[in-house]
Formats: sequence, C-alpha cells, structure tokens
Amino acid sequence: MRIRIFITGGTFDKEYNELDGTLFFKNTHLPEMLTLGRSRVDVAVTSLMMIDSLDMTDEHRREIIEKCRNAGEERVLITHGTDTMEVTARTLGEAGLPKTIVLTGALVPYKFGSSDGLFNLGSALAFVQTLPHGVYIAMNGRYFPWTNVRKNKKTGMFEEKRM
Repeated sequence: MRIRIFITGGTFDKEYNELDGTLFFKNTHLPEMLTLGRSRVDVAVTSLMMIDSLDMTDEHRREIIEKCRNAGEERVLITHGTDTMEVTARTLGEAGLPKTIVLTGALVPYKFGSSDGLFNLGSALAFVQTLPHGVYIAMNGRYFPWTNVRKNKKTGMFEEKRM
C-alpha cells in the first residue's frame, strides 16, 4: 500500500538564516527525515508548495483538494504549517473524499535539531496506514478527526475542541 505524501511547507521545512535571524524555505527535508527515521513505508513524495501556513489561501487549499482527489493512492499524508492546519483539515473534510488523509507538522523546524517533526511524521505515517477513511490531524502522538480539533495557542498543543 503506497502512501502519497504532499509537502506544503510549514515549520517542518523552514531553515534559519544565521545572519539576519529569519526563517526561510529552501528544499523539503522530508526525504532526509524518512531516511533518518529508517522508514520502510512505500511512499511517493510530491512537493506542492513551500509556504508558511499563515500565507495559505483558499486557492492553495483548492489545489490540495484536487491533488488529493486525483492521487492514485487511497492514503495521503500532508505536511502543513500548524497555524492553519485545522482550516485545511476542515476544507478537506468537507470535500468528503473517499480516502484517509492525515495532516501533520512541527512546532520547531527540523533543522533546529530539537524538532518534534520526526516524531510527528512517524506518528502520522502509522495513523495514515491504520485509520479509516476520513481527514485527521496527527500531532504529539495523537490523532484528531477534522471535526474535533483545535490548536491551543497557549500550550502549542493540538487538542479536542471544547464543546
């Protein structure tokens, strides 16, 4: 069972400019992360965009939906910035695609060395292989259905929405 991985950017793939202290995008770190994690999962990686999720527009989200819809794989993992991950998950969930789609990201860039990205990626790969059709966010070792998730901006953690 091959898993399609779509890269959209986010903190996962940010680099640090030591001269001016800014974060920027260069190339995705995903192949390196999969190698470092010794992943033996059959994946096909496609870079869609390299943007901060705060810069993601409805047009970007439509592109993500279309790429998911047209992917030959039934299981899709999307790397995404955490600031608007739940918006994209909701948009995908409302599209009702007959696939298992898991979004994941990182709060600390992979290149910083102390990133949560490797753990989140490994968890997301496990979840996308085992969860039924639907859209989920996988962060911090947990998964959340798109209908019941929010990012707690005070703790930096994803959690169930409070009803």
